Amino acid sequence: MKRREVLALLGGAAAWPLAVHAQQDACEHACAVLGLADRLDPLTEMIAKNIIERAKDGELDAVRLCEAVLEELRSHD
Repeated sequence: MKRREVLALLGGAAAWPLAVHAQQDACEHACAVLGLADRLDPLTEMIAKNIIERAKDGELDAVRLCEAVLEELRSHD
């Protein structure tokens, strides 16, 4: 997911560059793990929104963001 796409999902809210970078990395890695290549896929958008919410709650580590989202998806299987 590109930086501008993450910013668009934030709704234009101001964001720290490192936080956006972490969210972008987490989203790209989660999508790669799941084999998602289509940025318009609803699952891709859900992953991005989930990562953004977790970042808003204070988690700014890309690895932990990605792992948390993937774990949540696994728990719904």
